[in-house]
Amino acid sequence: MGLDDIRHRIAAAEAAAGRPAGSVTLIAVSKLQPPERVESVLEAGAKVFGENYVQEAQGKWPAWRERWPDVALHLIGPLQSNKARAAIELFDAIHSLDRLSLAERLARISDDTGRRPEVFVQVNTGAEPQKAGVLPDEADALIAVARRLGLNLVGCMAIPPDDADPLPHFRALAAIAKRNDLPGLSMGMSADFETAIAEGATHVRVGSAIFGARTTR
Repeated sequence: MGLDDIRHRIAAAEAAAGRPAGSVTLIAVSKLQPPERVESVLEAGAKVFGENYVQEAQGKWPAWRERWPDVALHLIGPLQSNKARAAIELFDAIHSLDRLSLAERLARISDDTGRRPEVFVQVNTGAEPQKAGVLPDEADALIAVARRLGLNLVGCMAIPPDDADPLPHFRALAAIAKRNDLPGLSMGMSADFETAIAEGATHVRVGSAIFGARTTR
């Protein structure tokens, strides 16, 4: 495994699905990875990285972005309201909008700062009580509010349950995005990104298959 292998597999999945080459963005998920591993992937040319924790990202990415200024940083973990300003200042995309209060806060901070990162609405397709994300039946309403607030809304994100077939969850997310005219689909991780690409994923989030097993937090 490694960056080149994942790139080849994404290209093959795009071709198998009849999709244009380069239509899927690879997000290299660098959370909890040792700095030397992340720097190796940066040096190999990865351009988009994902982090779960605002505070962790604040501690390492400003220095790296001085060395690699063309790298984009995506927040893919749950966002606490008190970290919203830091997230907007640091990240180019936020994949975890899941509630009205957060949408309102992001809109206010975007107006204050002039920064408008791309935003994905996270949908809890499995209705798992321990997991972040708006429930599927409430997704349309949150999307409508986010649009009215002027957020740079580009798509939907989901993390299927660990023990479930991901296919129905990918299809459910794609249906929500389609009926709301949202082009972005952030879905698919190391174990299932090829299935996600077949179902229309525009962003896949791959960590361990690129970096190796994570350290513990």
